[in-house]
Amino acid sequence: MTQTIAPFDLPTFYRACNPSKTIDISNADDRPYYIDFSPVRGSDIIEELQANISLFSPDVPTCQLFAGHIGCGKSTELLRLKAALENDGFHVVYFESSRDLDMADVDVGDILLAIAHQVSENLDAIGLELQPTGLKAILQGATAWLRSEVDVEVAANIPGVGEVGVSKDGFSLGLGIGKLTAKTKNSPKLRSKLRQYLEPRVTGILSAINDELLAPAIAALQQRGKKGLVVIIDNLDRLDSVAKPWGRLQPEYLFVDRGEQLRNLNCHVVYTIPLGLVFSNDLGRLVMRFGVDPKVLPMIPVSRRDGTTDEEGMKLLRQMVLVRAFPGGDSMDSLDAVFDSIESLDRLCCVSGGHPRNLLKLLHRWIEKERKLPLSRHSLEAVIKERRNQLTLPIDDREWKLLRKVAANKRVNGQEDYQTLVRSTFVFEYRDEEGSWFDINPILGNG
Repeated sequence: MTQTIAPFDLPTFYRACNPSKTIDISNADDRPYYIDFSPVRGSDIIEELQANISLFSPDVPTCQLFAGHIGCGKSTELLRLKAALENDGFHVVYFESSRDLDMADVDVGDILLAIAHQVSENLDAIGLELQPTGLKAILQGATAWLRSEVDVEVAANIPGVGEVGVSKDGFSLGLGIGKLTAKTKNSPKLRSKLRQYLEPRVTGILSAINDELLAPAIAALQQRGKKGLVVIIDNLDRLDSVAKPWGRLQPEYLFVDRGEQLRNLNCHVVYTIPLGLVFSNDLGRLVMRFGVDPKVLPMIPVSRRDGTTDEEGMKLLRQMVLVRAFPGGDSMDSLDAVFDSIESLDRLCCVSGGHPRNLLKLLHRWIEKERKLPLSRHSLEAVIKERRNQLTLPIDDREWKLLRKVAANKRVNGQEDYQTLVRSTFVFEYRDEEGSWFDINPILGNG
């Protein structure tokens, strides 16, 4: 018997399907929308990351690497990790690095400053006021350097550049770095000048962060009953794979050539890294630098290697859609209030390829096109056709040949194939008991 849900309406459903929204499991309003896909992803990567910190090494700093396709749910899972570690008694600083950094142009000093900024700001917010004199001197030196190096015309457009870090209560490291990075993020000229100052001092900056910020912070947190400090740096997976002036690709330069410095922060750290590094010839060197294998978050399978339907994956994807209409309700009993048939819902799940953001994008567009309930199969097919056309326009004959090869052998080899097929979302990665396997985006196949 069909269950009628009175409060349900189309605009609310549409907003709940926003593909840009990250689900934060610690938020009571978000929690009903979270679906645990770990049973079909091969393993629970978040529990592994959690155990490596709280179970195996609570008192000794760890550094872990987390990768995955953009839009596959990494941020949602990292927020789950944050909640789990806080439940274990750790203080966790989570931040999106793209707020401080220009992803097309990043150096190690930029990342270290971003970490110092976010940790300091977070500690200030909970009433832990530290006095990092060495970092203060570096910050003030950088400000003086910029004032002396930029020409008068540029300096005139940087109000207060000599006053960074001054708040109504005196010096604030978080405020100071925040102001400085905000001024340089959108100015390549200023960023270049700042790096001329920071690069020879990176070792000193790292030592100052460890000795003046992290060590006293951990001691103060432990006095408050916390087990330690964990810093989660999200969105570094979005680093552009551009060549530095000397020819080295940016992700390899940062995480391989300079990985030793990123690894040597004296607290627990989780970095997101570009998935391309997993396909790089430098993967072995990356693992040696950090001493750990990157954890990769795959897609949710809609089919198995042999082409048969993955019933458990499909069940969870249906649930992901329906909880957005009926959070906390018995959604399968109310399916016909949203879709003209379960076959239409299954069609949506299948063509998404188990890519969470793609699924929500398709659903969002379907609602826009239909503008009434229940959503019809006819409108869904129009949305699929529209998306297929967008995706196939840039594909040339060589790439179609590569796609047919992936469809046949379920493999992707090397960084060139990654850049051509995986980064462009032409191909998705899945995991099962045998390990990784790949398949083409269903919209390009039978979509």
